[in-house]
Amino acid sequence: MHNPTSRPEWIAGTQVLLDSWEHHLGRPLIQRQSPESDSKTLFEVPFVVVAHGTEADPILSYANLAAVQLWAMPLQELLKTPSRKTAEPIHRDERSDLLRRTTENGFIDDYSGIRISSTGQRFRIHQATVWNLIDGDGQLVGQAAAFSQWTNLPSA
Repeated sequence: MHNPTSRPEWIAGTQVLLDSWEHHLGRPLIQRQSPESDSKTLFEVPFVVVAHGTEADPILSYANLAAVQLWAMPLQELLKTPSRKTAEPIHRDERSDLLRRTTENGFIDDYSGIRISSTGQRFRIHQATVWNLIDGDGQLVGQAAAFSQWTNLPSA
């Protein structure tokens, strides 16, 4: 799966991400044109966008190219990863609190936390926005995060 942006299910998922962002934040995440163009644009933006579903142990359902590069993992592998595994075990309680606050408020725009790539590189995310994904019926279908700032940290 080198570039999924023209696949109908990817385009639909991108629209949910973008529509949900606009619903919660009242402004567009990207300059929107058409569903097909939006899919390609969001995949290629120079900031990280990731999302997961509502499973008991949510699996990543979306990752753009910046996320693939940051987590140093092929897209098809990243999209099989439980989102909790993007954080070190010692930081998973902090992550649970973040997801709870997002569920309660619709979005938060002040998240900072430590994550870890597939190579073991630790990094601190700064000022991430995390928002609930809602479908056309207003039902919660997941959560997403976007951020453009992070700092690499020394190995544990």
